[in-house]
Amino acid sequence: MQKAVILIGGPQKGTRFRPLSFEVPKPLFPVAGVPMLQHHIEACSKLPNMKEILLVGFYQPNEELNRFLSCAQQDFKISIRYLQEYAALGTGGGIYHFRDQILSGGPEAFFVMNADVCSEFPLPEMIDFQKEHGDAYSFIILGTTANRKQSLNYGCIVENEQTDEVLHYVEKPSTFVSDIINCGIYLFTPEIFQHIGEVFQKNQQDMLLEEQSNGWHRAEVIRLEQDIFTALAGQGKLYVYKTDRFWSQIKSAGSAIYASRLYLNQYHKTHPERLATNTDGGPKTRGNVYIHPTANIDPTAVLGPNVSIGTGVTIGAGVRVRESIILHGATLQDHSCVLNSIVGWGSTIGKWARVEGTPSDPNPNDPYAKIDSETLFRDGKLTPSITILGCNVNIPSEVIILNSIVLPHKDLNRSFKNQIIL
Repeated sequence: MQKAVILIGGPQKGTRFRPLSFEVPKPLFPVAGVPMLQHHIEACSKLPNMKEILLVGFYQPNEELNRFLSCAQQDFKISIRYLQEYAALGTGGGIYHFRDQILSGGPEAFFVMNADVCSEFPLPEMIDFQKEHGDAYSFIILGTTANRKQSLNYGCIVENEQTDEVLHYVEKPSTFVSDIINCGIYLFTPEIFQHIGEVFQKNQQDMLLEEQSNGWHRAEVIRLEQDIFTALAGQGKLYVYKTDRFWSQIKSAGSAIYASRLYLNQYHKTHPERLATNTDGGPKTRGNVYIHPTANIDPTAVLGPNVSIGTGVTIGAGVRVRESIILHGATLQDHSCVLNSIVGWGSTIGKWARVEGTPSDPNPNDPYAKIDSETLFRDGKLTPSITILGCNVNIPSEVIILNSIVLPHKDLNRSFKNQIIL
């Protein structure tokens, strides 16, 4: 029997995802038409021995999260529960805090995955890989190849090429270590808690020496990457399973559009019914497009490639949408044009208006390139990126909004470019 733990973080995290994370917890943001987390849950539920999926984070339980959990339980016929940390305990501290819940029922192994990755989730392959390595006590990290420069932004893994054992692990090194990076998806056996427990005890002793008044609280903050993997590397316990299938992080809003493209592409194999097809009386689609059945779209609109349209969206005549996510309840009036943008919930774009961003895609000529998590500002200027409209933003007719971020509830009255509109 197996379980899965998905680390969903909390409200202090995902700040690069604002203004979109104001309205909905980042893990529930729709990517390719379904909440980000649903892709993880679906992959886990396909495993024949998967008994339970646990979400661990420090969001206050809210209506959206509860509704998502109850819908997902019905859809996937599997127990899904949310375990709330009392504070941000780090990637290792969270699972250690809830170790009794994870181990109840006696799973032989359990997956741990970060909510903000988008992947093909080769979970059955990871299980087979663990069996091949014979040792029931081995832990598996999913790895992939990055280019030399970008590898510095991730956890880097040096492996024994014959055995796939992790010999050395460094989180975000300052100089080049290895081009194999950590994908944030792990397969552990219950033994991992001994190793986390040792770090916890060591932290406690360090606290006693420092005699900090709030010492116990800090002892529980444990990071899997820096505190556990770095120590386990080279001990014959940690192995890397390398995948050449798609993988990306979803850190910024711009990377959500790229992740949406990867998932829409995968739908050809996994969910062809989710991809819109050209039908008489329907809008023209080019490439991969997801349209929610409740959306109302004029047949003269042209959508795609890589577009997802949410619930209750209204799209008028002659509208052009490309490489964008249109969230529920938005209205795109006649002949408006939306490129490389995310249009927030309930926003309106006036007639003949143009909303455009600059894609932050990985270099298409480099098979190992990953998406750069760009800083918002570079040399004192706003870095050109995806245009984002927060919820309930009104764009008047015949204006251009270019490479800008508009915070929620704004009524604009003119064109803007390269600005954050507060």
